[in-house]
Amino acid sequence: MAAAVAINNTQDRRSLRTVGSEVLVLLSSAFIYSIAFPGFMSADGIWPIGFLALIPVFAVIRRTSWKLVWAYGFMYGFVFYIFFDYWLKSFHPLAILLIPVIKGFEMIFLFLALKAVAAFFRKLSPLFQAIVWVAYAYLAESWFAGVPYGNIAYVFYAFHPFVQIADITGVWGIVFLAVLPQAYFGRFLAEYLSGRRSLKGYIKAEPVTIILWAVLMVLDLIYGTVRLSEWTGKEPDRVWDVVAVQHNHDSWENGYATYLHNFNNLRRMTLESLGATDPDIVIWSETAFVPSVAWYTQYGPNDSLFQKQLDGLVDDFVAFGSGLGVPLLTGNSEGTLADPGQPPVLADGTSNRIDYNTVILFDDGGIKGTYRKQHLVPFTEHFPYEEELPWLYNLLLANDFNWWKQGEESYVFDSDGIHFSTPICFEDTFGYISAEFVHEGADVIVNMTNDNWSKKVSAEMQHAAMASFRPVETRKSMMRGTNSGITCLITPDGVIHEKMPPFEMGWQLYHVPVYEEGANTFYVDHIDLFGRIAEYASYAILIIGAALRIAGIARRKR
Repeated sequence: MAAAVAINNTQDRRSLRTVGSEVLVLLSSAFIYSIAFPGFMSADGIWPIGFLALIPVFAVIRRTSWKLVWAYGFMYGFVFYIFFDYWLKSFHPLAILLIPVIKGFEMIFLFLALKAVAAFFRKLSPLFQAIVWVAYAYLAESWFAGVPYGNIAYVFYAFHPFVQIADITGVWGIVFLAVLPQAYFGRFLAEYLSGRRSLKGYIKAEPVTIILWAVLMVLDLIYGTVRLSEWTGKEPDRVWDVVAVQHNHDSWENGYATYLHNFNNLRRMTLESLGATDPDIVIWSETAFVPSVAWYTQYGPNDSLFQKQLDGLVDDFVAFGSGLGVPLLTGNSEGTLADPGQPPVLADGTSNRIDYNTVILFDDGGIKGTYRKQHLVPFTEHFPYEEELPWLYNLLLANDFNWWKQGEESYVFDSDGIHFSTPICFEDTFGYISAEFVHEGADVIVNMTNDNWSKKVSAEMQHAAMASFRPVETRKSMMRGTNSGITCLITPDGVIHEKMPPFEMGWQLYHVPVYEEGANTFYVDHIDLFGRIAEYASYAILIIGAALRIAGIARRKR
């Protein structure tokens, strides 16, 4: 914040010293903002920083020139995501550059829009800037490459009274309440550095925005406190006893010996848990068993020794799951024919196969249901622009990225009357997916995740923090089954319970509260309504502001 004092030039022609000061402020803010989230400074994050870190950003945007603001937007987005997503280097060497570059380009448009609002409006500009920020957060996860990582709402996952409003507004109301005071005091900081006003004089002259925020914040905290009290004492309709098996092995590692090793560990721990407990279901993680059950049971192996080994392993697995005596839920790829009119192996020796990332349920002596992942990870699981961007498509293929086929159904499993759905991996970071599951009849959300590749507890906590908003939005419990963390229960108040030690092998019995009665939440019935309102309100704000500015210029010329 001290560096902001050096921002002292309001002219379009910026001195080198002024530009350097603005860059320093933005770099400092990007770093400070990143440590509000779970990260390398704190595995749990430091949520109070989320109410302060953006104040210098709004000050710089207001004071800098149009010629620089777009570059500042790219720089801020790039640097923030380098700090925030530092663990992406474990995912793939390209990812640690690709994601910050994409987010940098997104923030070019954000900074330009925030600058336009500051230029077009006076007293209401902080309010309008907060609306624009909500629209940005919504749109930033709504396009092909969009991801919710870095959304300011997720800073506050442990501030439980604050986030309960998500059952009405989703995360978008939380974004608004977090950003509005920072836009307001960012404007004050810009004016203070120009020597125009004291804080007392600023608040006295422009009280409406801060009073509006204070009223909304008080109402939000009252609502949150009441809702927390309700859920603390609420008796579930049923309790579902779930054993989660965490085998702590990277499912990306390949080879028959690896698959056999993982299966033996999963089988051993499952049998161990059944000897000590009496669960209603056992859950493994995303792609815990890698060889495709669907492919080998339908089409069998080719003549290679490796394929015959996998076929035998699939037979052992199917026999185990079918004869276990309790339902078994696990991740597994679903191989199917790419061209149903052709054989599994084409004349040229290539495989006529496509794969879905799926979850399968063994129950009643066989496979009872399958869910196919609907929202695939951009670039690594899905890239739809082969014809438009062949150079990028080929670059991704050359760097060992492979594509899954996209599922299309919000499937609801039924096991002994428990209706549940299974968002796979980062699907639990998108509010709309869990809401659609609940809208289709799910009473429990079961997330199946492989985050082992990250090798960082903070990366796993970022994921779990985002997941904790889904129970609040839907008022349904979430059980997370992961291969290395964060395996846990999240209750409908958003509280994370009984985390298994990350990056350790083991199993744990969870008593999952099931709430079957009651109407859907407002959010489930009106998915992302407030995000869409913010989007169209932002368009209106920018168009009206530009029209007023043009009309004002025309009047002055006359």
